[in-house]
Amino acid sequence: MSAAPDPTAVARDATWLPHRYDESQDAVHFLRLTREEHRSVTFITDEYIPAEAPRLVLRRSDVAAAAGPPAPLHFIFHSAYCCSTLMARAVDIEGTSMGLKEPLILNDLTGWRRRGADPRRLAAMLDTVLALLAQPFAPGESVVVKPSNVLNALAAAMLGLRPRSNAILLYAPLPDFLRSIAKKGLWGRRWVRELFIGQLRDGIVDLGLDEQHYLDLTDLQIAAAGWLAQHALFSALIGRFGPARVRALDSATLMARPAEVMARLSDLFGLGLEERGIETVLAGPAFTTHSKSNAGFSAADRLAEQSDAALVHADEIEKVAIWAEAVAGAAGVSMHLGAPLLP
Repeated sequence: MSAAPDPTAVARDATWLPHRYDESQDAVHFLRLTREEHRSVTFITDEYIPAEAPRLVLRRSDVAAAAGPPAPLHFIFHSAYCCSTLMARAVDIEGTSMGLKEPLILNDLTGWRRRGADPRRLAAMLDTVLALLAQPFAPGESVVVKPSNVLNALAAAMLGLRPRSNAILLYAPLPDFLRSIAKKGLWGRRWVRELFIGQLRDGIVDLGLDEQHYLDLTDLQIAAAGWLAQHALFSALIGRFGPARVRALDSATLMARPAEVMARLSDLFGLGLEERGIETVLAGPAFTTHSKSNAGFSAADRLAEQSDAALVHADEIEKVAIWAEAVAGAAGVSMHLGAPLLP
């Protein structure tokens, strides 16, 4: 008979990823992934994780206080389709930092919150999850977590629980975001409606429109409304935590000025990257291959994709962008975030 797993050994080993939380059993599901396996998957979700990855389940009470000293922990909060996966891959730098791409356990906490979780239990579990995720892959490394954007309503709580953590707020300019949704066809249009329903449940939509009005909107208008809701949330995060901890960045700037972005990001996250290290990152897979397919992909290829969508959907995108600016003006939502990472 094999020995029962040691909760302390699991909680202190970064290769044991806290993968799911089952509130009905108050249990944490772990799975084992090497650094190379992290690199090989688009996200650390069930769709991409190898089925044969070792798994085990431990009681929350057994692991809550078992984690070792945490690594410096920082966050990439984003509004989707804005090169956030690229950025998470870019901070996978052995000896410096590790990027975690959309841990599914954080989505579980969002779902639990939407189902009416007791705020004190939720905060305690979020604290436990952050402690587990902050276990370093190697001595001296930082951990950078890129949650799914469905988690954005919990971003303030995460920053509040970790006063030494900083965050980048990454977004695509609205026309670029709309082009990304349009080029994905029915799947993209359905996805933004599902996202918006979640935002309504989270209580982060305050655009001066009633819920009945949202039923009258087109798919791309819903996409724009969700973008505005996240923009308002990001603006509130900057106002609450200040530019010393929270900075904003748009994907167009990231792709146009990657060396400058990585230098400023290094400062924000305390990574200590020098010019040579930044050059190595820029020549690596994060900036030279597609985040989803791993095929060769450049900034010029991304612009070409955006241009193709613009040609087909230009009229609709232009009209929705004008509508969104009018809604933003009436609701007091700025289309431009303060505290930019780059001037």
